[in-house]
Amino acid sequence: MKYFKSIVITGASSGIGEALAVDYAAPGTALALSGRDAERLQAVAERCRAKGAFVDAGQVDVADREAMAAWLTRFDDAHPVDLLIANAGVSIDKDNSSLDEFARVRQTFAINVDGVFNTVEPLVIRLMERGSGQIGVMSSLAGFIGLPYAASYNASKAAVRVWGESIRFVLRKSGVGVSVICPGFVVSRLTADAPFPMPFLMPVDRASAIIRRGLARDKARIAFPIPIKAAVWFGGFLPGSWTARLMGG
Repeated sequence: MKYFKSIVITGASSGIGEALAVDYAAPGTALALSGRDAERLQAVAERCRAKGAFVDAGQVDVADREAMAAWLTRFDDAHPVDLLIANAGVSIDKDNSSLDEFARVRQTFAINVDGVFNTVEPLVIRLMERGSGQIGVMSSLAGFIGLPYAASYNASKAAVRVWGESIRFVLRKSGVGVSVICPGFVVSRLTADAPFPMPFLMPVDRASAIIRRGLARDKARIAFPIPIKAAVWFGGFLPGSWTARLMGG
């Protein structure tokens, strides 16, 4: 079981990122929190400080490689990071796919995929040199199968999932753990206006508890809830034509 004292969380101004930040906050803990909404981020930072944590709240765009590197290395110099959670993400597809507006597709990948790279890259060698630490990358159960909605989001999460599961084999040799986090539907700003049914919608505090327990145990994949996880697993074994027919294609 791992215990963390210096933690980076991107996308910490709402949803899962906010819940993780508040739940990890405690005396003796240093938190580096980023988010796009300055007002919401500061509110989360104040909640964490009220619980006794040191907080560096940075309104840093995860798609900005140089800004992320500067912010993260500065924090790591003062508080050597032992947990890095690349959580920031968006779902901005228009009319299910954005095929008429590919700028949305590229923006989704810039945040959801490049943003993960920009979070991990500045610190991964430092973690390897220290021979310890944990990296959590935020994927989704939507990244296991092609779904009728949010094509860019689904594809970006599939890329993050496979990359995270692959680098785990490399980093474990240096004593660094990697967990790929694959939630189903969780109450957040991403799900607030979803135009489709969301079975087994989970409260964010419950999701945070599952994720924190999985990270502490260095689980390779933290996937939940069980019913959607099972459905996705089953769908992956079906012939492609059957899956497409079930999805209405």
